[in-house]
Amino acid sequence: MTTGLTREVQWYPGHMAKAMRKIGEFVKVVDVIVEVADARVARSGRNPSLDAIAGARARIVVLTRGDLADPAITKAWIQTLTERGAVALAIDARSQHGGSRVAAAIAAAARARDGTSRAIVAGLPNSGKSSLINALIRRAAAKTENRAGVTRQVQWFRMAPGIELMDTPGVLVPKIAGKQAQWMLAMCGVLPHERYDPEEISDEFHRWLIAHRPRTRVPDLATFASARGFMRRGGEIDYHNAALSYLRAFNDGTFGRISFESPDDAKAA
Repeated sequence: MTTGLTREVQWYPGHMAKAMRKIGEFVKVVDVIVEVADARVARSGRNPSLDAIAGARARIVVLTRGDLADPAITKAWIQTLTERGAVALAIDARSQHGGSRVAAAIAAAARARDGTSRAIVAGLPNSGKSSLINALIRRAAAKTENRAGVTRQVQWFRMAPGIELMDTPGVLVPKIAGKQAQWMLAMCGVLPHERYDPEEISDEFHRWLIAHRPRTRVPDLATFASARGFMRRGGEIDYHNAALSYLRAFNDGTFGRISFESPDDAKAA
């Protein structure tokens, strides 16, 4: 068992820097920026660099994985983001209904240039961008997997006559500030497993949970490992593989609907 993060959890490969530059170039010819974020990390799961390049363009913030997040906290985020001037929606990015709601918001916000309106869909890795793109264009054109860093190239899709969408690679900030944001993003699948120690992440999550929900029934990693039979020869607990399974269980909703960040938190801007 670990007692805290022993190393920083960071990930900013070259393709992300390249993608951020391309977004900065293409944003000049688009009308709408659609930012996709995991509802469980509605603050740390957004890239502040988009604010710097968006200018006065219309902003739509789409909170995904609402089925895994605390509904009351998601509702509070929608209200806060709306008050800050964005069109904010909470959806299941895989559902056609969710795609229809975002499509309507894009159509309402877009301004045609030469007969064509354009929108950029951006967000952190594994935030649900590609699933949303597929829902918007009503076909499986954007590659989706439950791991970070699948989309590597900028792609244009036609959503409807006169409306084009640009799908972008997931882009993190060059340096994730603060260990709390680091383990939260790792817990939510934003970072590939090889970039962190899953045992440390699991332990940080459970310590946070005990502090915020003292009566929780979510097991710690050792209890989970024993219950699931993660044992090596000689009776030693296989913490590494147990931790990977623990993270999957969290993202499958096994531990219930949990949001890490609220707009009322002291760190909320």
